[in-house]
Amino acid sequence: MKAGDLMTADVVTIGKDATIANAIRLMLEHRISGLPVVDPAGRLLGIVTEGDFLRRGEMGTERHRPRWLEFLISPGRQAAEYRESHGRKVAEVMTRPVQAISEDTPVGEIVDLMEHFHVKRLPVLRDGRLVGIVGRADLLRALAAMPPAAPREGGDAAIRAQLTAEIAKQPWAPQATLSVTVRDGIVRLSGLAFDERESEALRVLAENIPGVKGVEADLVTIEPVSGMVVGGGADDEPHGAAA
Repeated sequence: MKAGDLMTADVVTIGKDATIANAIRLMLEHRISGLPVVDPAGRLLGIVTEGDFLRRGEMGTERHRPRWLEFLISPGRQAAEYRESHGRKVAEVMTRPVQAISEDTPVGEIVDLMEHFHVKRLPVLRDGRLVGIVGRADLLRALAAMPPAAPREGGDAAIRAQLTAEIAKQPWAPQATLSVTVRDGIVRLSGLAFDERESEALRVLAENIPGVKGVEADLVTIEPVSGMVVGGGADDEPHGAAA
């Protein structure tokens, strides 16, 4: 899946000479948290978001620092902060440069960029011009539209084979101390784990195998340094799983 499959093509934009009052009105009217800033030819100049309006002189939320700390911050940085908190035009408060993507950017790279740059949306460019935007909501819609995996033929044996293969791929899984059995679609995990989070992750892994009807975990958790038993025991009821 790529950006072109996910993006919202009908993007609400704004010009750099527009007032911040107009930007705020558009964001509230369209119930969006960010606006790409473009020139008349559609080239991306920047982006203005809710975060750009947190530090505003009108609300008394502009940044205040102790006097001694101001001596350690360059006058240029202080001037930029003043411009952003008191500016009246979009160009004075917008974020630039903007991290952008193309229509061919894979979804995995999109998520990596969002996490790395701490952004909620990424403009999509074609030949330097804005053609769409991918936001977190677009990722959620794509996830919601994905059909559940169909159960594999072969019954319990096929489920166990796929489950053990998936466990073998996980570097965190306690493979040498783990026993897996499957009966009538119910997976039973028993043995030793060295972290409670391993037990929880194994349960999630099993629940995601097509055809699994439930998971019973009888894993004893042992602290690897001291050898003390810190948790474990079978569940009274199997946890359900998506078939």
